[in-house]
Amino acid sequence: MRELYAGMPWWLKWVAVPGIALFVFGGTILTIAGVVIGLLFKALIFVALVGGLIFVVRKFMTSSSSRGDW
Repeated sequence: MRELYAGMPWWLKWVAVPGIALFVFGGTILTIAGVVIGLLFKALIFVALVGGLIFVVRKFMTSSSSRGDW
């Protein structure tokens, strides 16, 4: 197989074969990429919400404990 592939022109190796692979597996690749991007976005939203919640709780706890000192 390697000898057969080595004897092919450069455009077949670097343009035609990847093009055929994208044509055949393009939908699958896009589906997987969409799922991964969606999960990353949801993880980013989760981290932002948890960070915001921690910030609000710390601010509330600090303000309530400083009032008790008076």
